[in-house]
Amino acid sequence: MPQNPLQQYFRQPKIFISLPSQGVYNKLGTLQGDVTNMPVCAMTGMDEIILKTPDALLSGESSVKVIQSCCSAIKDAWDLSILDTTLIFTAMRIATFGSTMSVENTCSACNTENEYELDLSRIIEHFSKVKYKNKIVLQDLVINVRPLTYKESTDFGIRNFQLQQQMSQVDSIADDAERQTFINKLFKELAEIRTKIYILSVESVEIGTQTVTERSFIEEWMNNCEKTVFDSITDQIEKNREDWRIPAYKVQCSECEHAVDLRVELDQSNFFAGA
Repeated sequence: MPQNPLQQYFRQPKIFISLPSQGVYNKLGTLQGDVTNMPVCAMTGMDEIILKTPDALLSGESSVKVIQSCCSAIKDAWDLSILDTTLIFTAMRIATFGSTMSVENTCSACNTENEYELDLSRIIEHFSKVKYKNKIVLQDLVINVRPLTYKESTDFGIRNFQLQQQMSQVDSIADDAERQTFINKLFKELAEIRTKIYILSVESVEIGTQTVTERSFIEEWMNNCEKTVFDSITDQIEKNREDWRIPAYKVQCSECEHAVDLRVELDQSNFFAGA
């Protein structure tokens, strides 16, 4: 087959990143090449169309396709650790639109509409320094925790979104008793989702020379351990989650000079809107 004479005009990597997780939480075959120097290309026109498909966006399918399009070294984006996805999305945004992003914010003090130019390279820098703490030592127990995969995180997010949508329908229930029963059911399901996340985040438990990895054993133990033990585990998981959030940008209102910490939410529907 003859070589395409336009091949020299194909997109080339615009930025190289080092995955924060170093790929240690991925299954074999998820990543190829050097995870400390991974090439990232700009999106194609088709990638942008895929990201604007509502159903695929909600399910995560569009994000997975675009990640694998822009990052040829990633063969299964569903298996990516959530430690890496924020950095990857940021790198894709920089490769496509440049390192700055315009964000609008209404001042809480004077209601002035402000527009800020945020430097996305700060996000790259943040994730190159933050550390994930994966061990919890409690007397003779060593609990090893792990970040969720992008697939696990997406599935939990979809279920949480569905429950929040149901919550918005509460006011349409006329009967007080029926409405309260419905609310209690939703809150119970939301609590169960949170508990499942904690249980799934425990990768193994070491007891002396023995290491427990059986999921049913870990789940049974988590459901029957003392509150202080459970709280120690959940506190560490929540601490990791907070540490791995996108860092806040300190901005000031142009009108009244009120200062605020502004956070960029990684919502693909606006994060990848044209710069």
